[in-house]
Amino acid sequence: MEYEVKDLAPESFFSQSVYLPDRQFVIAAPEMAITAAMKSILQEWGFRTVLSEGEPREDYSPEEIPAGGSAPIAPKESVDAEQLKKAEVLYMNFQRYVESLFAQMSLNNPPQLNEMAEKIKDLCDAIRKDRRYLLRVLRNAGPETEQNYLTSHTVRSTILAIIIGSYLKLTSHRLIEMGVAAMLHEAGMLRLQSRVYMNKGALSRDEQKAILSHPILGFNVLKSFNLPLSVTIAALEHHERENGEGYPRRLTGDKISLYSKIIAVACTYEALTNNRPYKEAKDGFAGMLDLLKNEGKQYDDTVIRALVFSLSIYPIGLYVLLSNGKKGQVVDVNPENPRYPMVQLLGVQTPDGKTKILETSQGGIHIVRPLVRDELG
Repeated sequence: MEYEVKDLAPESFFSQSVYLPDRQFVIAAPEMAITAAMKSILQEWGFRTVLSEGEPREDYSPEEIPAGGSAPIAPKESVDAEQLKKAEVLYMNFQRYVESLFAQMSLNNPPQLNEMAEKIKDLCDAIRKDRRYLLRVLRNAGPETEQNYLTSHTVRSTILAIIIGSYLKLTSHRLIEMGVAAMLHEAGMLRLQSRVYMNKGALSRDEQKAILSHPILGFNVLKSFNLPLSVTIAALEHHERENGEGYPRRLTGDKISLYSKIIAVACTYEALTNNRPYKEAKDGFAGMLDLLKNEGKQYDDTVIRALVFSLSIYPIGLYVLLSNGKKGQVVDVNPENPRYPMVQLLGVQTPDGKTKILETSQGGIHIVRPLVRDELG
């Protein structure tokens, strides 16, 4: 059945896949919403209609496969959409779990180590299988509210820490243990009033003291729950710095645990690239440059290198302007050179109707600069 593009309701779903008129290109699987951006791109491409055997609906509802039948084999674009949707579900489920965990800890109910380890193991498996989709979800996550700031910061930092740990080839056991530590590293903040860490202005002296105390509070809380020493130490040391100018104990690099070094870099990159009550976010490229400068030698160079080679200098999910004037989105890294990632061109197709992905290079097409959201229309 044919549907007018102009009549498609933003954020609506179809009960079956949606195709371009030639039926060679799937633009949305049943679980994928028709977004305003997608509608705009279709109109920009000159498509006035799309085809679908299904019906439009406001919410996603899985269709049953007829008895004796089988699901159709989806084209690559549909598979990509499905993988991205799975990553979104994983992200949201993990976020809900962390919200529940923090609520229980706020009531002084001890977290269950085995349960946390299982959640982190699932996250490690997903990252090991294909971290690209999860990084795109991180990049596209919306603005955070006061109620879920700590949760969102924790979720993103944990994912980034696991990606760094994977690059550093931590064993499975240590990677899970480090992931648990990342998930609990802000435990001390749960003992502070939210107005302190959500303050949009200058902190009073008492508020500054409260913030500086949260690593010690976290250490004591986690120790009271009889969690492993490596986990409690990570909460205590995640604000220590290689040059000895961190807090609370002003440790130098040789005395800081590896888990703490990894969490420090993950947290800092997350804080640089996401909105805070007192500042606007930088784009992933600017955040990466800030870390690469490593002013004052605050962070472990090996850990920074692991982040750069895992995400690239132009991180996955970043929208960019290319040297040929085209716009694109970074979709994968080049493991041999983090300056030249793989970019999916926006509004450009190959002759067989697939999205076009190119490898940027020093001598060929390269990234000129990141794009701001207003430039994507």
